[in-house]
Amino acid sequence: MSSFDDAAGAPGQVPVCPRHPDRVSYVRCQRCERPVCPECQVQAAVGVQCVDCVREARVAPPRTALGARVRGGPPVVTFTLIGLCLAGFVAQLAVQDLWFELGFVPALAAIEPWRFLSSAFMHSQTSFFHILANMYLLWLVGPMLEQLLGRARFLALYLAAALGGSVAVLLLSPPVLEGGQLQWSGFLVATIGASGAVFGLFGALFVIMRRLERNTSQILVFFVINAVFGFIVPNVSWQGHLGGLVVGAALGAAFAFAPKERRAAVSWGAVLLVLVVLGALAAWRFGVTAEVLGPDYAEQLRRIL
Repeated sequence: MSSFDDAAGAPGQVPVCPRHPDRVSYVRCQRCERPVCPECQVQAAVGVQCVDCVREARVAPPRTALGARVRGGPPVVTFTLIGLCLAGFVAQLAVQDLWFELGFVPALAAIEPWRFLSSAFMHSQTSFFHILANMYLLWLVGPMLEQLLGRARFLALYLAAALGGSVAVLLLSPPVLEGGQLQWSGFLVATIGASGAVFGLFGALFVIMRRLERNTSQILVFFVINAVFGFIVPNVSWQGHLGGLVVGAALGAAFAFAPKERRAAVSWGAVLLVLVVLGALAAWRFGVTAEVLGPDYAEQLRRIL
């Protein structure tokens, strides 16, 4: 702050701006009561303040341990994702076979790439437990991560984990040929649900909690239960769970261990790297499948399916 000029406010003398002594000013700062010229005035709720007082009073907004701005109010991104999943479920009830048209079918992913993400907003219509369980878990862990990471990084984590789940299904569900004929298998089945993205959130939370030296025993119990559940219960995509978990843990590590002075660059660089790797893996699988089934396999299967 500029030093106080006694002459600027002394009785009987012409008041001048302390920062610009050649300028006469009869307007005074509401905080320090020094004269302040038009160039140094900052409009306040009542009257004006000088730039020095404004600078001194300006306090950096509080941040979380991972550098996100502390926000009040509801977790907007979490509630929006839950709302989109619920809206998708309602749309499925109204539109026949929507779940198949938007679900992730490895055989069609090359020509209908939106399935990589749209599948995360579809859920089984035969069991309300599917969407209820996923939405409960998202509500359970989402607000905490959204507060720790901030809205942008949390949304990037969720979508990247959803992509990771779909890519894992693509990689681990190759076409099955018997006698030269394509058999009905995971390659032709639609995978739906937010489980991959939710597993990604838990994977990230586990790494972050370890970094912050917090108790992670409950998260480990969640992993064990769901690992067993995924292998003994039919129609559960363990591939999607695994892919989401790996992506979530990788991004969680990048967010948690990024140096403070380069946190933004490291965090968003990690997101970009993950997307590039997922894209490369998907392209590789498409290429290998085209060598086995022919370059136009997806268009032919689209007509059949």
